Amino acid sequence: MQVFRRDREFVLRLDAGEELFDSLASLARSEQLRAGVIVEGIGMLSRARLGYWNGREYAPRELTTPHELVALHGSLAEADGAPSLHLHAALAGPDHTVVGGHLLDGRVGLLAEIYLVTFGGGRFGRPLDESRGLRTLDLCPGPAGTG
Repeated sequence: MQVFRRDREFVLRLDAGEELFDSLASLARSEQLRAGVIVEGIGMLSRARLGYWNGREYAPRELTTPHELVALHGSLAEADGAPSLHLHAALAGPDHTVVGGHLLDGRVGLLAEIYLVTFGGGRFGRPLDESRGLRTLDLCPGPAGTG
């Protein structure tokens, strides 16, 4: 992974074989990032798993052929003291059909370019919302470790 940083903004280049979530979480840990927005991402994923929230859980769809990453957006928060990413992606296949949804995981194909804006000194939480059955973004969490 190559990283360019200017103040609170990061531009990342991930190379073939890198796991998208692992790479972003590693950056968050090393830079102590606890609040951010993934503004955009493009590139290619050699493998991806998308989810559709059916009201109870994410119904997964596995993509095992390479797909162009035509859009990537999301948020970076903290849950249980660790980086927590919520990402959505649009992916185009060899027939130019676009599929999208909640990105559950993905491995970079040729490369991926990602633009991330952080909020220095800020902290977003991602506590479990029991009524919805999933973690939700909390922009004003309590003390560290409780969000």
